[in-house]
Amino acid sequence: MTMSSSHSFFTCDGLNLHYLKWGNGNVPIVLLHGLRGFAQTWQDLVNALGRNYTCYALDQRGRGDSDWGPAQSYNADTYVKDLTQFVDHLKLDRFVLIGHSLGGQNAIEFMRRYPDRVAALVIEDIGPGSSKKGAGAERIRREMRNTPSTFDSWEEAKAFWTQSRPNLTEHALQARMKHSFLEKDGKVRWKHDQKGIAEARLSIEPIDLWPAFKAINCPTLLVKGGNSDFLSPQTVSEIMAFNKHVVQTVQIEGASHYVHDDQPEKFNESVVQFVTKVVTD
Repeated sequence: MTMSSSHSFFTCDGLNLHYLKWGNGNVPIVLLHGLRGFAQTWQDLVNALGRNYTCYALDQRGRGDSDWGPAQSYNADTYVKDLTQFVDHLKLDRFVLIGHSLGGQNAIEFMRRYPDRVAALVIEDIGPGSSKKGAGAERIRREMRNTPSTFDSWEEAKAFWTQSRPNLTEHALQARMKHSFLEKDGKVRWKHDQKGIAEARLSIEPIDLWPAFKAINCPTLLVKGGNSDFLSPQTVSEIMAFNKHVVQTVQIEGASHYVHDDQPEKFNESVVQFVTKVVTD
């Protein structure tokens, strides 16, 4: 079953921010993509969740169909401010919050600041220290330094993603081609603010996520890619030891840091089982 979406905008900090809405169920779910992601990345998960939910996916500032902000605004405080105004705009008092990587950072930091508003959390492949040190953090910094701003052809653009993300399913690759790029002035260009996002990622110190992970007070699922270079097994064990509300961790084999793109069926099954359980308990 393919769930159809509607497109809307709201204004925050002078920017028009775009979001998608699927369904009209009783349980609201808010979804946050990663560093260079887009709202449509969650389509398969929404399909798997089905009609019992109302799902909202935000194009975070600088991405997708949302306006770009100044590079210095691509930081955790501003992202959480955007998210707060987003859920206020939607008039959501309490909801399930799901985030991948950067979106996971923003989700858990929102939960720390507004614990009464989050009914359950799903964090995909990020933990304390992930953005600061280790092979994954260095890989992302290297990508930020070396990613071309334009490509001469769609074939070159496709080659970039296939080389950078070799585990992507064909479906996920096509989604990235459709939603990551646009053609302008004879060049294939990034749809997101590649220059500003790279500047921010290389110059702004990532926040310490330990306070947020220790503050979790709702049922939480932590998903790790089996081949992830970003979230280590040791960090997962430390999180579990610190907070009993992280009730489940799932390691999905055959997946890198981009779990929902690499192994969508396994990822979706884990999330659907978790969300179904916590909303019916």
